[in-house]
Amino acid sequence: MSTAHATLGLESAGMLMTPEEFDSVTDYDECYRYELIRGAVIVNPIPNPEETGPNELLGHLLWEYQERHPRGSVVDESLPQQYVRTATGRRIADRLVWVGLGRLPDLRKNPATIAVEFVSPGTRNRKRDYVEKKQEYGAAGIKEYWIFDRFRRTLTVVDFSAPAPAEMIIAESNTYESTLLPGFIVPLARILASADRRAEM
Repeated sequence: MSTAHATLGLESAGMLMTPEEFDSVTDYDECYRYELIRGAVIVNPIPNPEETGPNELLGHLLWEYQERHPRGSVVDESLPQQYVRTATGRRIADRLVWVGLGRLPDLRKNPATIAVEFVSPGTRNRKRDYVEKKQEYGAAGIKEYWIFDRFRRTLTVVDFSAPAPAEMIIAESNTYESTLLPGFIVPLARILASADRRAEM
């Protein structure tokens, strides 16, 4: 069946597509997000405020670093809710950061340097963020993967630059500075507090 004119919506869950067919879709219900996982369309609701709020804060901090820090020009782009192009599908990352190109990235050709996820509640979501996306992001050319977990009160950083991925767990009371972003300090407690405020509403 041709999907050249397919419209994606809630009823599209489970639809079989190739990555090329998925990329060609231009008509979709904006109330949902769509991913292609192992050839099947996955339909999810838009992220909740406990995830989008801290994600916006992180984006703001990255923008300030890019614009005001002496070494901030290393950041080419930082965008929320973008596709990571895997070999067999399309995953949506909460945020992608491109570093070191010296220009705006071609989103279809240039893999991001850093992928960021904010953990959602539930065992299935935790497995997706800590296991499935970790494997797929490493294979897709991502150099670092940041997992903000408001439930465990941690930031997990996965470094894919070594032959075997190395993990570092940062506690809430600490900060993190990536070698990819010299001088950019991730204020973990502030980001987790942003999630907490919205969870209480």
